[in-house]
Amino acid sequence: MKKNIAVILGDGIGPEVTQQSIKVLDAIAAQFNHEFHYKYVLMGADAIDKTGSPLPDETLEVCLASDAILFGAIGHPKYDNDPTAKVRPEQGLLKLRKSLQLFANIRPVNTYPALHHLSPLKSKNIEDVDFVIYRELTSGIYFGKKEINAEGTQASDDCVYTSAEIERIAHLAFKHAQKRKKKLMLVDKANVLETSRLWRKVVQNIAKEYNDVAVEYMFVDNAAMQIILNPKQFDVVLTENMFGDIISDEASVISGSLGLLPSASVGTGVALFEPIHGSYPQAAGKDIANPVGSILSAAMMLDHFGLTKEAQLVRDAVEWTLQHGFVTKDIDPINSYSTTTIGDLVKDFTENKIPTELNKDNIRLSKSTII
Repeated sequence: MKKNIAVILGDGIGPEVTQQSIKVLDAIAAQFNHEFHYKYVLMGADAIDKTGSPLPDETLEVCLASDAILFGAIGHPKYDNDPTAKVRPEQGLLKLRKSLQLFANIRPVNTYPALHHLSPLKSKNIEDVDFVIYRELTSGIYFGKKEINAEGTQASDDCVYTSAEIERIAHLAFKHAQKRKKKLMLVDKANVLETSRLWRKVVQNIAKEYNDVAVEYMFVDNAAMQIILNPKQFDVVLTENMFGDIISDEASVISGSLGLLPSASVGTGVALFEPIHGSYPQAAGKDIANPVGSILSAAMMLDHFGLTKEAQLVRDAVEWTLQHGFVTKDIDPINSYSTTTIGDLVKDFTENKIPTELNKDNIRLSKSTII
């Protein structure tokens, strides 16, 4: 299989973690006789510094011509801390999502037994947690009309949805639910919001086409509580843009680290794959960032290509590193390994190069195959 992949390294730790994903993808390609061709393009603060635009035209053109996009992270304190900034890194990502019609963000949430002690929740409450959030990504309050009065004392953000925008992501969520436990939860605020009432109406109509899927409804404030109280009850969660932004970040801490979770953004054409964490500029260039979220995002890309065996091998490799205590500083500040070393270990596992007996001191020195 031959695939063209646009690579957006982005800002902060984005380049470091993405380089580990590419290392793993190259190992998979060599082992399974695939060809992955990469084209590197700019977005975010890096793009603003170099071109003045958070999303240069060339980047958009390359992304449109690719089979998938591998994305690191964007954001920089000099923009985050300046409320008067007219050009911001995040504008590039919002424009990219809209331009590519990436209307569905998919975030799997699961836990690893070896890391249960890191979760803020009790171990008994997170055993076997495995659900996925489908968040609408190109409409709602983030894209609605924004106004502020001349005095700067009153502001408004419109939240607008159409039936068609709801239908297209709802069908994706229902189809995915059919492949899982056949349960779907719509999270909304239909008791007070007109847009939520439209969501509920549309989903109720679509549910008639998926008789094998059990549909439930939950207000977002209750959902936020239930994700903490009993996360095992969820299977496929469907929700609008802002609610999805909030509850997916909340759910991400269940695993014990933001650095562990991947995501995919899909739509009518090319899909984008990225870890859910931010750019974490304080760690940039220190080789300490967790690359697992990015590597698992690459696994989601392989699934998207129909390479399910290859994707599972990458996931098995990640689980092996975690089970054996090969983790970055965010997970274990004392006995930690570098970003590069974790990438090397995942790569070595996929190539069946992990030695039977491991010398952790050598591995800490990035000599993973030396006993």
